[in-house]
Amino acid sequence: MAIPTNIETLLKGNIVESARLEFKKNWNPEPILHSICAFANDIDNWGGGYILIGIEENNGKPKLPITGLKVEEIDKIQKELLNKCKLIQPEYVPIVEPIVYQNKHILIVWCPGGSTRPYKCPTTLDKDLSKGYSYYIRKMSSTIKATAELEKELYSLSNQVPFDDRINHKAQIEDLKLPLIQNYLYEIKSKLYEESKNMDFVELCQSMRIIEGTPEYLKPINVGLLFFNDMPQDFFPYSQIEIVDLRGGLEGDNMTENIYKGPLDYMIKSALRFLQNYLIEERIIKVPYQAEAIRYFNYPYPAIEEALVNAMYHRRI
Repeated sequence: MAIPTNIETLLKGNIVESARLEFKKNWNPEPILHSICAFANDIDNWGGGYILIGIEENNGKPKLPITGLKVEEIDKIQKELLNKCKLIQPEYVPIVEPIVYQNKHILIVWCPGGSTRPYKCPTTLDKDLSKGYSYYIRKMSSTIKATAELEKELYSLSNQVPFDDRINHKAQIEDLKLPLIQNYLYEIKSKLYEESKNMDFVELCQSMRIIEGTPEYLKPINVGLLFFNDMPQDFFPYSQIEIVDLRGGLEGDNMTENIYKGPLDYMIKSALRFLQNYLIEERIIKVPYQAEAIRYFNYPYPAIEEALVNAMYHRRI
């Protein structure tokens, strides 16, 4: 099963935060199991994380060129990984995809935040498991054993499923639109895009973790509706972006307002396009006896982009 992103995105680290990435040069069951458990617990609601096996870490970044894994190791590692994950309580199994990158074989382990947290796993993989089980969490870019206080926090989160991951009982699977899903996969260059052309629609949605439930009661989750429905506002009233221009004065006599609706990524792109075209202005100052003019902008676009995206994606409801 393919993961809904691509290796370039993970290695560059400009979309997936470094706290959600872990690089392992070789297959080392114990620390990898601890990290899987930590990502599943998702104590800060980041959405889980990824473990890339076959890539060495250098100060939190991937060391290039990558070392990769031996091709004969791939199947053995996957079987052993599945066996080790059976030790996690309650049951949790990540998504694993073997890929070839720069002629090297690597394994990507995708660990979404679990819906039945908190999770615990053996503290050590000694044969007798004599040291018992522990809860593991991610803090910054490290996997650590949860302290007593953090264990309490994990338990307090056990009944608090993040808004994005909640099942929407008012929606149907048909409310998720295949063209929007495929366009998104194409834009992020996911391998799942090509597979989606021949996949069953329910299987595709399950691969992307945008539907949940039992086989007889599968429903979209909120994040799926926000991204892959033409009008998510039908399910989430006022889920829109409003840009109010008050440059004419606070009295409101010359106030203008722009409202953007539609899928979440479309709203953000439309709002950013408006801000770039109508708010950001370039100033050019010519300097005597110098060929190059001094150029600067009234607002830095990257800062505006970061602020708007964070406001939408990291909003807590």
